[in-house]
Amino acid sequence: MELVSKTHCFDGTQCQYSHRSEVLDCDMRFSIFLPSQAEKDQQFPVLYWLSGLTCTDENFSQKAGAQRMAAELGIVLVIPDTSPRGDDVADDAGYDLGKGAGFYVNATQTPWKPHYRMYDYIVDELPALIEENFPVSQRRAISGHSMGGHGALTIALKNPERFTSVSAFSPICNPIACPWGEKAFAAYLGEDRSTWEEHDASVLIGRAVEKLPMLVSQGEEDQFLEQQLKPNALKAAAEAAGYPVKIEYHAGYDHSYFFIASFIEQHLRFHADYLLAH
Repeated sequence: MELVSKTHCFDGTQCQYSHRSEVLDCDMRFSIFLPSQAEKDQQFPVLYWLSGLTCTDENFSQKAGAQRMAAELGIVLVIPDTSPRGDDVADDAGYDLGKGAGFYVNATQTPWKPHYRMYDYIVDELPALIEENFPVSQRRAISGHSMGGHGALTIALKNPERFTSVSAFSPICNPIACPWGEKAFAAYLGEDRSTWEEHDASVLIGRAVEKLPMLVSQGEEDQFLEQQLKPNALKAAAEAAGYPVKIEYHAGYDHSYFFIASFIEQHLRFHADYLLAH
């Protein structure tokens, strides 16, 4: 693991690291914010943030303004990249497939299978790396935006023992029934749609045995709301399953990081109630 950059921020440090990923078989970068208290001999809880289509680890770090509240609460922020990277990694001309569009699944199809294993990277490899090298505990929460909101919801629903809570901004709630999800899942997972259900929050929420605290924020002026995001599918599935998800709609807000910056404090405080509970 190599330090790429280090910046003082709200009395803490905002860093970017590169490392060799065995799971993805390529070099990866992630960003991490460490509050000032992390310099002491303590272990701090972690919020993992999963970003959306076309993003890297830098979008959330630079645009969301999350560090101020993370510093106040004593929470470490870990922001991975959204896909494998490198000259040998398969790609596509479209923005919604390939590099920058890993969809947080383990690909089973050629040419994606050798590198596109973002599910295993987020669930296992990256947390192990973080917990080995930084003053953090095994208390983890997960959040994300758009494609990353899809990733946060599905990973949490499939691994509730690993997280205290989950939240999402403008998540792709029903990817098996929207153009973004259909394109990506057909490429990464193949044409057998039954395999897609393992990565659809609106399906998984109906199968969940353990019910994690869940918060979803959605802008009412989001240009992708009806065709791509489909929060009503998640709401209906949650109500049918008796899963207490809180879905909040916000008038006037779109799909951008201005929306995230407006409500990131609420999400961090939501997670703090569970991450910091004793």
